[in-house]
Amino acid sequence: MDGRVLSLDLETFSAADIGKVGSYRYIDDPTFEILLFGYAWGDGPVEVVDLTAGEAVPAGVIPALIDPTVTKTAWNCAFERIALEKYLGVDLPPEQWQDSMILAAVCGLPMSLGGAGKALGLPEDAAKDKAGKALIKYFCSPCKPTKVNGKRTRNLPEHDPEKWQAFIEYNRQDVVAERTIRKMLERYTPDETEHKFWCLDQKINERGMRVDLQLARHAIEFDNRYKAELTQEAIDITGIENPNSVAQIKQWLLDQEGIAVPSLNKKVVADVVAQLSTTEAKEFMALRTKLAKSSTKKYEKIVEAACHDEKIRGCFQFYGANRTGRFAGRLVQLQNLPQNHMPDLDVARELVREGDYDTTEQLYDAISPMLSELIRTALIPEPGHQFLVADFSAIEARVIAWFAKEQWRLDTFEAGGDIYCASASQMFHVPVVKHGENGHLRQKGKVAELALGYGGGVNALKAFGADKMGMTDEEMANTVDLWRGASPRIVDMWKTLERAAVRTVVKRVPSRDPISKARFDFDHGILFMTLPSGRRIAYYGAAYEESRWKNGKALSYMGVDQKTKKWSRIETWGGKLTENLVQSTARDCLRDAMLALDAADFDIRAHVHDEVIITEPIGGRTVEEVSAIMGAPLSWAPGLPLRADGYACSSYRKD
Repeated sequence: MDGRVLSLDLETFSAADIGKVGSYRYIDDPTFEILLFGYAWGDGPVEVVDLTAGEAVPAGVIPALIDPTVTKTAWNCAFERIALEKYLGVDLPPEQWQDSMILAAVCGLPMSLGGAGKALGLPEDAAKDKAGKALIKYFCSPCKPTKVNGKRTRNLPEHDPEKWQAFIEYNRQDVVAERTIRKMLERYTPDETEHKFWCLDQKINERGMRVDLQLARHAIEFDNRYKAELTQEAIDITGIENPNSVAQIKQWLLDQEGIAVPSLNKKVVADVVAQLSTTEAKEFMALRTKLAKSSTKKYEKIVEAACHDEKIRGCFQFYGANRTGRFAGRLVQLQNLPQNHMPDLDVARELVREGDYDTTEQLYDAISPMLSELIRTALIPEPGHQFLVADFSAIEARVIAWFAKEQWRLDTFEAGGDIYCASASQMFHVPVVKHGENGHLRQKGKVAELALGYGGGVNALKAFGADKMGMTDEEMANTVDLWRGASPRIVDMWKTLERAAVRTVVKRVPSRDPISKARFDFDHGILFMTLPSGRRIAYYGAAYEESRWKNGKALSYMGVDQKTKKWSRIETWGGKLTENLVQSTARDCLRDAMLALDAADFDIRAHVHDEVIITEPIGGRTVEEVSAIMGAPLSWAPGLPLRADGYACSSYRKD
């Protein structure tokens, strides 16, 4: 028996819906309890302890959970760790744990246990998987009271002993599956720095962010009242029973305007509005646009996910983007919060917080947009504290310039210049000064910088709004040519990076890109790209074969398709490899900055893209100190011109 590794899997019950509120609120619920405790020592047999039957966890297991010499492993082990902290009433430091889900993600595999097993070729039993989900639903969630089940609200083991025995076996097999996958991949276990970063992520998720529930609840009330008023106005104008019914709206437009509308999606509505002739129709469509804007979903999520201490937890998924290792958002999704531009943000915030709807309605033309701008401010620091918010300045532009050794770009950053002005100046061969000489060209430089660094063309410019700026297809095509002409080393890097990757896949030999110096290796079917930090990113099942989308061969790998969400073959090329390289390196810059901030005892509560949000006592340390740590040189990236800027605030917002 190997006494150093303990594999774990729990089955639990809570009245809270884990899919809606997340693991922390689910476990925080007073109804939470552990039903089954599955475990195995090393390669030994899997044991399942039925806590509902009064069975006790064996004496040697409980001490192991707090023994720093024993490594605890599980799939998405934050759940097991936090659940056991509540069960035992002790702290279980993440430093003693290993997450097999993260190990799978590091190897480019799906983050679901079943998905990873299938990708690795483990025996698949779809019926068994479906049965397992049914058992979880039966025993782990409240049930609907009916006459048949005696009006009970929960299924217990005695209500179906046969299902319960199947559930015990399901728990046992999950431990087996987790252990099998971990042992298949353990050669790729991340290094100590990555483990420290994962531990920091666990602590940030567990600390949580304080939220202003009074503001959130009143925002929901305001939006409901506002929508009710708009709905009544729409009914008064049209006589339609349900102004949200597409069928009724289409019939009314036909009767009112004589217009047969094929649909009411965004593209069609713009054409429809242009054809309207009556005041009633124009007013109604304007009301419908206001009704369609949702302002409260994130407020509702804040209220749902808040724990008993008015904090939301578990908002960050480590290695959520398993190509680059960047984080993914969970629950409130901080990565896509609406921006705020209101000059009187604090006034609006206080009105909503106090529930003064009448004054708010008098001061603001539309309630929904105002509420959207206030969402960030629902995140608040601890009492007596303020937020210090700092982020890297133009991090991806700096990293790609450093990799490509595009000197004019590096010179711009070293001099503290504006990269968008500098880019426009290089493209159009005239001086460009923000709010000054040829300042109108800066926006074109900005859009080009955001859209074209990874091989994008006209469609990429459109994705960043170039067409909405009034640029024609011809102007956009010209912009692409001008940008590429001004950045020849970046363009060359797309090609050399792809050639190095293809060479490694075809010849099974290490290769190094001559420009970025990124190294490629092939190991047991995985193409690895080694970053300057030493971390490797993985392309599982990499191949160089006939393309499905173009003539000739293409580099591809197995991954989760972003559109279909299915495990499938994905083609890539030099521009995309460059994007992976740059974004992965930017992520590692954030990693080292966050580790340094943590070492300096800064209390990190959240992070959004390249931004860190810290709670600090009022009158304590400054955002300049935070920015200095973030902008410090990195030993593994000599010459990378990092810079961070920030601001202090009493509630979260964009400066």
